[in-house]
Amino acid sequence: GSHADSGWAGKVGGPREVRRHADWRNGGLAVTDHHLDRDLGMSRPITRRDFLDGLAVTAATIAAAGSRAFAEPAPHPPHGAYPPSLTDIRGDAKGTFTQAHRVRDGLPWQGNPFESTGERYDLVVVGGGLSGLSAAWFYRKQHGPKARILILDNHDDFGGHATRNEFNVGGRLLLSYGGTQSFETPSRYSKVAKGLLRELDIDMKKFDTAYDQHLYSSMKLGTGVFFDKKTFGRDVLATGAGTLPWPKFLARCPLSEAARRDIARLYTHKTDYMPGLSRHEKRRKLAKISYADFLVKVCKASPDVLPFFQTFSHDLFCVGIDAVSALECHEAGTDYGLDYPGFDGLDLGAGAKDDDEPYIHHFPDGNASLARMLVRALIPGTIGGHTMEDIVTARADYSRLDQASSPVRIRLNSTVVAAHHVNKGKAVEVSYVRGDRMQTVQAAHCVMACYNIMIPYICPEVPQAQRKALSTLVRAPLVYTHVAIRNWTSFHKLGIRQIAAPGGYHSYTALDFPVSLGKYRFPSKPHEPAVLYMLRTPCSPGLSMVEQNKEGRIDLLATPFSTFEREIRDQLGRMLGGGGFDPARDICAITVNRWAHGYAFGGSSLWDPDWEEGQEPWVTGRKPFGRITIANSDSGGVAFTNVAIDQAWRAIKEIDRDENEDD
Repeated sequence: GSHADSGWAGKVGGPREVRRHADWRNGGLAVTDHHLDRDLGMSRPITRRDFLDGLAVTAATIAAAGSRAFAEPAPHPPHGAYPPSLTDIRGDAKGTFTQAHRVRDGLPWQGNPFESTGERYDLVVVGGGLSGLSAAWFYRKQHGPKARILILDNHDDFGGHATRNEFNVGGRLLLSYGGTQSFETPSRYSKVAKGLLRELDIDMKKFDTAYDQHLYSSMKLGTGVFFDKKTFGRDVLATGAGTLPWPKFLARCPLSEAARRDIARLYTHKTDYMPGLSRHEKRRKLAKISYADFLVKVCKASPDVLPFFQTFSHDLFCVGIDAVSALECHEAGTDYGLDYPGFDGLDLGAGAKDDDEPYIHHFPDGNASLARMLVRALIPGTIGGHTMEDIVTARADYSRLDQASSPVRIRLNSTVVAAHHVNKGKAVEVSYVRGDRMQTVQAAHCVMACYNIMIPYICPEVPQAQRKALSTLVRAPLVYTHVAIRNWTSFHKLGIRQIAAPGGYHSYTALDFPVSLGKYRFPSKPHEPAVLYMLRTPCSPGLSMVEQNKEGRIDLLATPFSTFEREIRDQLGRMLGGGGFDPARDICAITVNRWAHGYAFGGSSLWDPDWEEGQEPWVTGRKPFGRITIANSDSGGVAFTNVAIDQAWRAIKEIDRDENEDD
């Protein structure tokens, strides 16, 4: 029958389809049987194999051996496998964290005896993400093209969070991003960051035309909110969020009358909920209360409104509104096309909505193209072309990353487990595990561009005060899931381009960014195949931000791909079924980019002290010691690309300063 009354569009037809929708609306995965799995498409092999490039890659599932022990072999893709095209769980996949966790837990090495490669480098960089690659770039620029540099990374691909997801649907190449999404407000980048992009020939003005800013609006596709039965009593996709008058939109939502009334008031009334306080006093108070408390205790809204807003903060903070300050919400905004309400009458000064720089500076594979351009410049011959357009469809030759004839080498699948000074402090010996072998190399200098929280475990020489500071830099876990679908007609029929799901396994789903660059063309017609972006941040409401991050990390690492797949299929079917979407028929491939250590720690006004400038733990933690310096966005306290670049530049400048002092 028609579901137009609840915001659905279209009809459910056919006996099989009726039964499937009945199963979904009976509490979703609370009812799971072989019939439901079959209807969801769990028996289809495409999500468990990677058929791209003629390969068949067996899926990896993760089983937790106890609450914190994860025993997995080292990651080695099948011979000839192309990392960007691999599906299943990517990012922190099987084996990427095993040896690091052993070091953290103080467990002894159990493989073959240590062996020295005999290699000597001017610089060893630990971590092949954007910061590590940028450090190599700056060092070579300072010391010349003959400088010998080795970059070590524990993953099977370079770029860190700036990795690339490739799909092939019906012979068409589809691209998406494994993590780092875009250049955010590039006009505010430092001279150093702008200079690096300029030297790589990245011209931000080209995104003005590459990014189709009118595609979805021209089709009148907006924002939907999916209310799931478990959280809200019944499954409803309410469309028109942020475009319909609030009372009309809320009438479609399975919320109490009190919640509807108060949400409408919060969005439409320009009320000063903190009368008598100066702007400064308001901001100080808002910095110390959660947004949830602001809504209920300051705005006097019914607690019934909280489930609606709870996950608004997941995308930027990886925790719900119970653990993020009201001021941080005001200043950050959301990606849902919906603002955090309640602030319009407070006169707080500039907020998220006052930033007029569009969020369009995005390669089809996110900032993976930046990582690829850095690798192309550092190791000629690895990737063809020379422009920001041709990098998009160029194929990387991974066999050329680690050749003895190249001054710069990238060694993947290599987890660094130790780094310490040797030769009376004149060199650094770096030990890493690759497969069942532990090998060592030496270098004149070392940049730790890895997760900063691991540095005390890897580097025993770190001073105690610095060790303590580094231990506080707990990263936020998150998942960027990408789903290749046969077409996106269901979105078009429902009139949506994105869906917020406050109670969903994934709290946000959207059609990917419409970018066409070089020979790559975005699938701009609904009948064409496309990629969906889905966000998951496992949370434990009621705990502090750091404790939620720790619990979320355990949750992610213990979750097998089969669970992700079932949840994805079930949620997409329930959300989009009214538009004719069939998960068994329409899902072509799934890549789960799991980042147990996701966003860099930057402090929280709600949970952390007001550190004096220069005394923040990431500043204390990044101090150089001997010939070892520290980079990564961790050392800048913000999970942004420009910060990763700036911190790499600082780490190399500290090396240059050390060399000048030696002279």
